[in-house]
Amino acid sequence: MIYLDNQTPFSELKQYFVSNGWMDYNENIRNIETPGEGNMNVVLRVITNTSSFIIKQSRPFVQKYQQIDAPVDRIDVEYQFYNTVRNNILSAHMPKILGYDASEFVLALEDLGHCEDMSSIYSNRVIADATLRKLVQVLSQIHRSRVPVHFPENLAMRQLNHQHMFVLPFLEDNGFQLDTIQEGLQDLSKTYKTNNALKKSISLIGQQYLSKGNTLLHGDFYPGSWMTKDDQLFVIDPEFGFVGFHEFDLGVMAGHIVIATSNENYVDSIYNLYAEKVDRKLMAQVAGIEIMRRIIGLAQLPLKRTLTEKEYLLEIAKNMIMS
Repeated sequence: MIYLDNQTPFSELKQYFVSNGWMDYNENIRNIETPGEGNMNVVLRVITNTSSFIIKQSRPFVQKYQQIDAPVDRIDVEYQFYNTVRNNILSAHMPKILGYDASEFVLALEDLGHCEDMSSIYSNRVIADATLRKLVQVLSQIHRSRVPVHFPENLAMRQLNHQHMFVLPFLEDNGFQLDTIQEGLQDLSKTYKTNNALKKSISLIGQQYLSKGNTLLHGDFYPGSWMTKDDQLFVIDPEFGFVGFHEFDLGVMAGHIVIATSNENYVDSIYNLYAEKVDRKLMAQVAGIEIMRRIIGLAQLPLKRTLTEKEYLLEIAKNMIMS
């Protein structure tokens, strides 16, 4: 397997891109950029004298946390997902596929330009009603997509995410040094790590997450996957995609809006905006689990909150799960 990154000589990159038909022989690479901070994969913006495009490569580990193994074929899930949702409505919100090299786990995508993800909502503590409505509409269209029989189960990625969402944050001795994130967070977490009734409820939903459903899911529908440019909205990074239950995507989304705003009423707002009938309780439970794992788990957010504010969010989350 060849590893492509911004240290690879331009001549080698050009040879590889030309051989795959992603560049013309007469085209020259002018620059390689890193378009934002990726977690799972290597992501490069290739700028030539005539155009630009995005390269994503998966490796057998998490790019941001390279001590964590991850299935290298996750890029194939992303490729299959984009192919599945290609329709007139969703095409306006997803990058176009320019090419795919399955042997090297490399996906070439349309460059959407200098977009920004929506992580700013954590500091702004607000999301516009129109933006929320558009996000729910896009998610609804994803869920309505006809799932091909060959769509990957993506079980290895789900097992990885299952550990970090449903298991590790709730172990008393999980190796996470939460006080290095915020003094006092370790002690705060113990209340939830020793609540056996809470952990049982979380475990049951975790089992459902690993089960096969009937709806195409994005699998990681949160502000880091929502990109904006002027008044345009794009959804990217579906490598956690799988066929599951509607409430998972909806709950993850709701969890992050609640984290950003500290307003649990957004669970009902999203529930009411969604076009299909879903289990509101299950959606809220997933939201609560997502809130908890983002505060006391490894996958931390750019979240500046006092310990008291985090305790408030954790209590909201506990009540969502146990209701």
